Amino acid sequence: MEIRPVAHIYTDFPTKFGLPRQSGLVEGLKGRIVFEPYYRNPEGVKGLDGFSHLWLLWDFSLAHREDWSATSKPPRLGGRTHVGVWATRSPFRPNSIGLSSVRLDRIEMTEDKGPVLHVSGIDMMDGTPVYDIKPYISIYDSHPDARNGFVAETPFQDLTVTDPKELIRKSSLSSSQQEALYEVLRADPRPRYDADNDGKRRYGFYYCNYDVRFYVRGDVLEVAEMVPQD
Repeated sequence: MEIRPVAHIYTDFPTKFGLPRQSGLVEGLKGRIVFEPYYRNPEGVKGLDGFSHLWLLWDFSLAHREDWSATSKPPRLGGRTHVGVWATRSPFRPNSIGLSSVRLDRIEMTEDKGPVLHVSGIDMMDGTPVYDIKPYISIYDSHPDARNGFVAETPFQDLTVTDPKELIRKSSLSSSQQEALYEVLRADPRPRYDADNDGKRRYGFYYCNYDVRFYVRGDVLEVAEMVPQD
């Protein structure tokens, strides 16, 4: 079976570190879905503006491997406990397919790229291949009585973010990008196995055109540097 991308999504994250662990976790993170030339027919999105959310099927493009493992170590369990791969959303799976639910903000009709979908609540790197797009339908896709396994038993705790030098506010980021960055930091972008580091290590990730560097002490994250990148 051959499967090929119908589009690519463009976001403010050139690398995977710092990305939210799930779609919708940081609602302010934006992305643009640009269709491949063969799929730029405006008829393909006819009626899509009647839906508020979308399902995206996409490629874990940095997780391709020849072999597979029957178990995985999800971040929710600290990255140390093994569970079955089918009980996780790990990128390391036999077929490296990701699934995300995002909000459709608007559809832009362009002359050179055809219809461009503007979405929010993303959890994908810049340039990620998108295999398929489907409307989210709440009367079918929402299950309020669903059980959530070990996820419900190990909730994440948001951090308090401090920025003593107001580096984020002084950056060239737009106001919406600044707010999204605060949300990313509050959600604790560190690997879960480092959650007890308590200020002994400086972390960093790339966001827009900045290298964002920070420390975490207890439940407080302090922004240390915002280094512009060429």
